[in-house]
Amino acid sequence: MTTRRFIVGDDDGATVGEIVALAAPGDANAVVEGRVFVGRKRVLRASEAVGAGDEVTVASAASDVPAAVSVLARGKRWVAVDKPAGTPTIPDHGGASHALLTLAARTVGLEPSHLHATSRLDREVSGVVVFALDAEMAARLRQEREEHRYARRYVAIAARAPREDTGTWDAPIGRAKDPRHRAVNGRDATSARTHFAVVARAGEAALLALAPVTGRTHQLRVHASHAGAPLLGDRVYGAPARVTLPSGKVLSFDRIALHAARVTIFSSVIDAPIPALLRETWGALGGDDGDWADAVARSLPPS
Repeated sequence: MTTRRFIVGDDDGATVGEIVALAAPGDANAVVEGRVFVGRKRVLRASEAVGAGDEVTVASAASDVPAAVSVLARGKRWVAVDKPAGTPTIPDHGGASHALLTLAARTVGLEPSHLHATSRLDREVSGVVVFALDAEMAARLRQEREEHRYARRYVAIAARAPREDTGTWDAPIGRAKDPRHRAVNGRDATSARTHFAVVARAGEAALLALAPVTGRTHQLRVHASHAGAPLLGDRVYGAPARVTLPSGKVLSFDRIALHAARVTIFSSVIDAPIPALLRETWGALGGDDGDWADAVARSLPPS
């Protein structure tokens, strides 16, 4: 995705539509798809006024957007879908058309405004995401999380095993110097808690079972990195861009090796299949494919 930035001049025009025509000629859908910002504010009407000195940004349309997503389970007022890596959970600077919320709404035949994400996975993370279908159910699921009845199980491949085979990471997490990222004991840090277990090892790499108790931004990635076990593909938090195998083959990663494999709500157990790329990576590292089932089922303290 590319982004064009345009500083409005005195004679460039007085509306968003006029500026988009200058900044991204031919991109007629940029405004309606939510890919246009004035400053930090997303605009959805071409008629919205702008003035000299305003910064207008226009993101290019996302490519390879799936027509629908896989529904894993559905209740009367909620739906769980399988998020592919590379897809944002909610609209971002690239707009709304490629967001999981939009794709899920299209899949179940509802307007996106009816869906409320009850958890968010980072763009390059895959797995179960549950959407409430009305505001009342969204509030109920928030309460379920606060009262630890909304259980989540993640599986991940770490570049290195943590020092301990099992335990709890509880370092507080706040903002890093780059406000898009997070850090242990960063600015405005708040408590964070993750249960973990090393399920299997393959050379230096380790397959982890993870159960977050809290839900801080980038929590699992930050905690794993702080424990000396950055997740493969997570360059932001210290993982290598590639791994060289004993055979000389080089593995490179275009996603983070983290997958939300299971969510349990209202006594319903919802599983998302392990993506083929993660299975292939673990196998190439020397791991056994049966390790994945062990990671999903591994007993950890309740979240």
